Amino acid sequence: MAESGSLDFDLLWYLEKLNKREFQSLKNHLGQACVEIGLPPIPRLDLRKTRPDLVDLLTVSYEVQHIWNIMYSIFHKINRDNLCEKINARGMIIEILNQLDVAYNPTTTVSPKDLNVFLVGEKAAGKTMAIEMAVSEWADGKIWKDVISYVIYLTSQEINQMANSSLVDLISKGWPKGQAPIADILSDPQKVLFILEDLDNIEVNLNMNESALCGDSRQQVPGWELLASLLMRKMAPGCSFLISSRPDCEAAVRALMKTTDKFMTLQFSNEMRQKYFTFFFKDSHRATTAFKLVQENEMFMDLCQVPILCWVTCVALNWQMDMEDDLQHFCQTLTDIYAHFLAHTLTFEAGVPANQYPLVLLERLCSLALEGLSHDTLHFSEKDLRCVGLTRADVSTLQTLKILLPSSNHKDHYTFIHLKIQEFCAAIAYMMVLTKCPIPSASKRYKERRERYNDFSPITTSIFGLLNEKRRNILETSFGCHLLTGELRQYFLQKMKCFGNNSKAMEHHTPLFHCLFENQEEEFVKQVMDSFSEASVYIQNNRDLMASSYCLKCCHFLQKLRLSIQCIFENKKPNVMLTSGKMKSLVYWRDICNLLHTRENLQELEICNSELDDTSERVLCKALRHPSCQLRTLKLTYLSVGTTFEDVFKAIVYNQNLTFLSLNCMPISLKMFSLLHEVLESSMCSIQHLSLMKCDLETHACKEIASLLISSKLKKLTLSKNPLKNNGVKILCDALLHPDCGLESLVLLFCCLTKNCCSSLGRALMFSKTLKHLDLSANYLQNHEVLVLTLPLLFPTCQLQELELSGCFFTNDVCQHIASAMINNPNFRSLELGSNNIGDSGMEVLCNALKHPSCKLENIGLEECMLTSACCASLTSVLKSSKTLKKLNLLGNKLGDEGIVKLLEGLGHPDCILQTVGLQINDMDVETMKLLLTVKKKNTKLVFISQSWAKKEGREVSKKV
Repeated sequence: MAESGSLDFDLLWYLEKLNKREFQSLKNHLGQACVEIGLPPIPRLDLRKTRPDLVDLLTVSYEVQHIWNIMYSIFHKINRDNLCEKINARGMIIEILNQLDVAYNPTTTVSPKDLNVFLVGEKAAGKTMAIEMAVSEWADGKIWKDVISYVIYLTSQEINQMANSSLVDLISKGWPKGQAPIADILSDPQKVLFILEDLDNIEVNLNMNESALCGDSRQQVPGWELLASLLMRKMAPGCSFLISSRPDCEAAVRALMKTTDKFMTLQFSNEMRQKYFTFFFKDSHRATTAFKLVQENEMFMDLCQVPILCWVTCVALNWQMDMEDDLQHFCQTLTDIYAHFLAHTLTFEAGVPANQYPLVLLERLCSLALEGLSHDTLHFSEKDLRCVGLTRADVSTLQTLKILLPSSNHKDHYTFIHLKIQEFCAAIAYMMVLTKCPIPSASKRYKERRERYNDFSPITTSIFGLLNEKRRNILETSFGCHLLTGELRQYFLQKMKCFGNNSKAMEHHTPLFHCLFENQEEEFVKQVMDSFSEASVYIQNNRDLMASSYCLKCCHFLQKLRLSIQCIFENKKPNVMLTSGKMKSLVYWRDICNLLHTRENLQELEICNSELDDTSERVLCKALRHPSCQLRTLKLTYLSVGTTFEDVFKAIVYNQNLTFLSLNCMPISLKMFSLLHEVLESSMCSIQHLSLMKCDLETHACKEIASLLISSKLKKLTLSKNPLKNNGVKILCDALLHPDCGLESLVLLFCCLTKNCCSSLGRALMFSKTLKHLDLSANYLQNHEVLVLTLPLLFPTCQLQELELSGCFFTNDVCQHIASAMINNPNFRSLELGSNNIGDSGMEVLCNALKHPSCKLENIGLEECMLTSACCASLTSVLKSSKTLKKLNLLGNKLGDEGIVKLLEGLGHPDCILQTVGLQINDMDVETMKLLLTVKKKNTKLVFISQSWAKKEGREVSKKV
């Protein structure tokens, strides 16, 4: 199992981790262990030998590989499995040592100056061990010879608790009596290596302006400033850093990392996992069966990247094999692994009769886990253990079982073998009736950053897993306990219905999908998924794909699906043999794509922020071309620029249900325009709405766009957030007047337009036979240009029905012209004027128009228009008299309590036909609340959009009604 490598420091380091009793036990087992492995006995073995003597004896007697196999076997026998896990990690660490040696060697790198090497791995992955081994190898002159002269150790705890200090103080702390050769060290910083452990636990803000950094090595500054000054090389310029971190500190790593820096990951490779399984199970058939199960399950594969969790997995699978159970049936989820692990260790390995003691031990352990995570505590004092009822004997048993271990960071403290085990125990605690047992550490004022626990999703996922009767029975049968499920099940179902009714309530559904995948109770999963008509899925790895594929297949009423796929399809080159990981990705991806032709309700698909390769693209295209695909909307947003889309466009042609194509936030090249022409001009194509929002389209692109308008059947075109400018829009306006252009809606929001384009737009409005909707919001048009735009609406040739001018920088001076258009144009139905300085005087003019019998307006948007209570009487009159107005948005105006009351009276009038109103109602008194409820009761069709009402009604607050 073990890897070959240097032994000098390694083996002695392991032996020094044993107490006297354990070391003596190791020597007693040594002879038999050699025989079991098939080696000759050690000559002249003296059981009184010291640790260094034994290292010397073993080194001259056997090959390195055999010595590690012997040690692994004995450590397992004397219940030091934590040392077995460190041996498992050795192969990985030896490779890391080789990489570290090369990284700081100026003969093998371009420039070691200012080098940062980031060593990233999960908890218990071996980061500290790798660093200690590297320092030892350096001290023995085996690496970094003549490259590194001084190594200075920094830890996150030290930095976080550091008061004002200087670089000189920092260097001197590790020297006898603080007598460090400062002048020699700082004379050549390029030969100084700073080791910073646990970047993810650093409290300080490292994003500082250079002017705030300190360059004086003797100046006393706060710890955060000192560290930032070192990392930015304001101090000790040219020095190197070796920085360890957990993966959840990715943002800080990216902020610090330069292109010349090195990034190394510590994780259990597939080869190492296979060797570990072979050694753990001894029996080759068992090892192969277990390893195959892990390989086929993404959740298990991810779990087994960490050596200690690989051991947990093997313990659980081995027990299932002992029970002669079918692994494929009984071990499908992480809940199975954790439940089998706890059941086996606490009921069988504990060496106690099958009475109430295992249950008592479980309850105390789960109380500790939940109290800890509820109060940001991962390291427990002896007082904490006593508070939840754990005796010294209990703690000793839990240590023997490798569930609790002495903390390596806090003296006289204990911690769970891994956070995932603590999270699972906390989930069990939620489902048991346990007495609350506050622990002293909960009130500790200072908490390390990595102890702050604010993501309870793993606990929720485990709770969903334990709602499954089969998985729950593992614990209930083993411990004789009862887990509460009925109430939780109903609670989750009700909660999911609320989320399903509010599409904005859940940002993305991936965490829920992991919960449901963990549950795998078909009827329950179906009940939950049937609550959703929309799903937004953020996929970062195969685990997310696996869970999403499983859940989406159970969602029978899905109408809209939004997918964001990150770095899953890693092979970009065609005709390259697929890796097993990519094969799995494609299987899950195929399952998701199959929804396009197996779900008749699914009408909208958005793929955003994604990287698809040729193979995954072909899977998507096949689904789009399927005759049963009912998709009406396809949105491709922020996709990788390397994708050609040729196959996608061909699929679009054959899908005659597809009416809306969005290519937002995509680089639209000439080749892309050529493909668009080919698609949109096809007689088979049904696309009517094309969106090219935020595609960096400039004036020169408008010729291509104009050509599309003339040659296609497009009814709506969205070009928002492109710097088209005035000349570009003039080209589009010419196309609008072409007899073959049938465009009905044009959206030009925030397209860098000014007054110079308005005459062209006005001409298009006057003479276009098809244009019914125009959006010019967020363009600098001002008063005169708005006048130019509204003038054509007075003529009978104008077909416009909807005009949006929000945020166009005009004032009440043009309200009379707008009012004339409202009265004289019988086609006019909707007007958006928000975020303009209309004021009360302008509103009076608009109200007179709204009350005119010739005004047919159904919607008017007046959010943030500088309105006050002074205009509310006129607005109330409109509400009572208008026979057409159904939507009114007044959000963002300071109407005051008096104005609100007037409006509510108008809304309650029997002649009011308004259906939707946007009102900012804050801090209502009792009378206003009564009036609001009366209005709501009288007009059951009326929908209020306001912060206070939305909170009560569970509706979304929206600026735009």
